[in-house]
Amino acid sequence: MIQPSEGEGGSAAEFELAGGAGAMLVDDLRVLGTAGGDAEGGNGPVPEPDLGQSPENAPAREESDAGAGVGAGDALSEAELASAVAALVYASPEPISERRLQALLEGPRLERVRAALETLRERLASSGLPYELRALAGGWQILTTPDVGEIVQRLAKVRKSERISGAALETLAVVAYRQPVTKAEIEAIRGVQAGPILRTLIERGLVRVTGRADLPGHPLQYGTTREFLDRFGLGSLADLPRDGELTKD
Repeated sequence: MIQPSEGEGGSAAEFELAGGAGAMLVDDLRVLGTAGGDAEGGNGPVPEPDLGQSPENAPAREESDAGAGVGAGDALSEAELASAVAALVYASPEPISERRLQALLEGPRLERVRAALETLRERLASSGLPYELRALAGGWQILTTPDVGEIVQRLAKVRKSERISGAALETLAVVAYRQPVTKAEIEAIRGVQAGPILRTLIERGLVRVTGRADLPGHPLQYGTTREFLDRFGLGSLADLPRDGELTKD
């Protein structure tokens, strides 16, 4: 179903940041925005986990596999395919990937699925309705446009807000930019114990265990989740603001 756009209503409104924590997160990002390289302790370049991200604001695209998995669905006409894709994206309660669309439609070529998505985007943009198609968390979703955010946000006022503390935002920022990162590395950066906050972030589905570090004791490493991307309106980790973007204003 159509859901409110991130940052204006829906899940973003439910994720209300308490006590000016939003501004605090920006401060943390300003410090950490250029920290995508070595983690504390000299562990070398830190690879980002596979969350379906690409260097562009769109779901990952594997052009070499564009013709893979072609089936009966490739017999659909352009109009039929566009209609079917629009219906699936509209009905999906979460971002739906191109591969998932291809599977549900019985194997049209990926380039045709992408063309149908572009057609849907253009039709929504020219319809005059307050909806838009956005790349989000490795998939596609129909959201409301920013200009109606204040109105849509009224829906969230009847729901219980999920608050997150400034300390949790700081920890989340460290994980987002330094992942995969250990608890000791987070504590070295923040200067305080991170265990309880990490457990809270894991319980809320924003952080997950990604593996173990090749260090004495093999400590657990942490990274962000698809839920994190969804909550903050990011198509991929590549969309995280960097230092230059945070200092523009």
